[in-house]
Amino acid sequence: MDQHAGGQSESSHGSKSRTLQQTEPASAPPPRFYLPLNIAFYLCFASHLLAALYAPIQDCDETFNYWEPVHYLNHGHGLQTWEYSPEFSIRSWAYIAIHAIPAKIAGLFAKNKSLEFYALRVLLAFVCAATETRLYSAVSRVLNPRIGVIYLMIVAFSPGFFYASSAFVPSSFAMYTSTLGLTSFMDWHGGSKTATGIMWFGIGAMLGWPFAGALIIPFVTEEWLMALVGQTDLVETFGHYLEGLVRCLVILALQVGTDAFFYHKPTVVPWRIVAYNVFGGKDRGPDIFGTEPWDYYIRNLLLNFNLWFVLAALSGPIFLLQSLVFGQRTTNQPLLRTLTFMSPFYLWLGIFTLQPHKEERFIFPAYPFLALNAAIAFHSLLAWIGSPDSVVFGRIPGKLKLATILPVIFLAVNVGLLRIVGTVTAYRAPLQIYDALETSNLTGSADTVCFGRDWYRFPSSHFLPNGMHAKFIKSEFDGLLPGEFHEGKTGFGLFPGTWLIPPGMNDRNEEDTGKYIDVQHCAYLVDSYMPDMEETEHEPLYVLDEDWEKVSCVPFLDTSRTGVIARTIWLPDLPFIPPYYRRHWGEHCLLRRRNASKSEYQGT
Repeated sequence: MDQHAGGQSESSHGSKSRTLQQTEPASAPPPRFYLPLNIAFYLCFASHLLAALYAPIQDCDETFNYWEPVHYLNHGHGLQTWEYSPEFSIRSWAYIAIHAIPAKIAGLFAKNKSLEFYALRVLLAFVCAATETRLYSAVSRVLNPRIGVIYLMIVAFSPGFFYASSAFVPSSFAMYTSTLGLTSFMDWHGGSKTATGIMWFGIGAMLGWPFAGALIIPFVTEEWLMALVGQTDLVETFGHYLEGLVRCLVILALQVGTDAFFYHKPTVVPWRIVAYNVFGGKDRGPDIFGTEPWDYYIRNLLLNFNLWFVLAALSGPIFLLQSLVFGQRTTNQPLLRTLTFMSPFYLWLGIFTLQPHKEERFIFPAYPFLALNAAIAFHSLLAWIGSPDSVVFGRIPGKLKLATILPVIFLAVNVGLLRIVGTVTAYRAPLQIYDALETSNLTGSADTVCFGRDWYRFPSSHFLPNGMHAKFIKSEFDGLLPGEFHEGKTGFGLFPGTWLIPPGMNDRNEEDTGKYIDVQHCAYLVDSYMPDMEETEHEPLYVLDEDWEKVSCVPFLDTSRTGVIARTIWLPDLPFIPPYYRRHWGEHCLLRRRNASKSEYQGT
């Protein structure tokens, strides 16, 4: 490792580094980490553990496309989206299976199904923290220890990582594998790890999300260019590519075999996902589910990363300016290698900004690169400000510089923490109201809990007691709702719900009235109430209806009456806070029909 790995650039060391070289023994190894690896892991895991235990589900796709299939494999019933119909088969059962197994094991020791939910989340938080610690190690040794510490601070305290770390979605899975892929391409200690890097990006693209494979483009391009100009052996480089490709093909074969077992037909799910999203044709494809303006991701990343996103966006110009104009070396790597590490974030942001259909989770795979870019940019600025040779900052006392920089870091971290607290306290109600079902003696095998206007807030069947099913009643939503996996034992093979074609599915988001039941058949109902809410034909105010009684109600943020600042970050509900800056509340409730007898609830 470079002798200046202690955190300052070569040009900013000046006389100080020469003095250190004179006073320290020549054989003393340079410090590799500002924080030991175990401390780094504990910091990341503690942050992600809180997310696993308290973060609300932010996207109904996480519930219906991933938690519900896991529930079906482990408990024999669950809600099924059109993507899992064998007619379309654009979701991988291999991805579901590798998560269902640890959830099933956790269920052997759990008193209720919700513990399976949280156990799997905790496992995802653990995996995420382990991958981040691995990258922190590589960044500290390969680029600069100070860059490593800044990276660690971003992943531990940013809302973006808080939400993505334990989310059960393929884009989070691709975030884990992209982190390991970046680590492999960055850390050449002990020889090239190109094949391993290709494998990790390949796993993320195949088992997770096919489009995540685009993140590998800068790395393979760099190595290919180095081979063409003679810096590396061309044959050896090709051999690494071939080895990585073979590993990916083996993994793909296992995935295709697993999906064929469930779908009862050969299915290459990654290709089917690409085909639907890119070549779907008229009235198909992702755009039918909604589009967003071009600046959607900019606004989203500002909310979830504040200062760090600004630095990530400016990292390229800052690094080039410092390297080419000021002649300062801010990393231990050549200019081209550092730019290669920085380019995937720009590539990803450019690709997905151009797509009309945008969702927050689509940017998850690029989060490690955003954190790395921001860390490099902040380190570059610190090196420039701290340099005694700087024309602008050279004569400013060090203590004054420190007094200026620390509040900036403090503000960035605390704005992120306030957003996390604000989100958790405002929107966690859907994870809380079902506890009453576990403690109540009024539920039975014939019970149903129904969802109307709040269908998209249903967290998972893991929160319902054994035998209780989620059903839908008509609301103002006129798109396609999930159906139910087939629960019978028919034909040859396990899990018939995975290979029998369900009725009423389509890939055009067209409503199927067969997905609804009459509200009279509902034993329980979930509904939200906000003070200014008006009822409609299909969305009565059930909370105010005398036919229903409240079983459990939890405060839920009323976004229509809450100002932008109070929706963005947590503000205390204190009298001296001006009304515009206060948070205003409604409630999210689990209701029970009043006129049903106890025997009806018990299924007798």
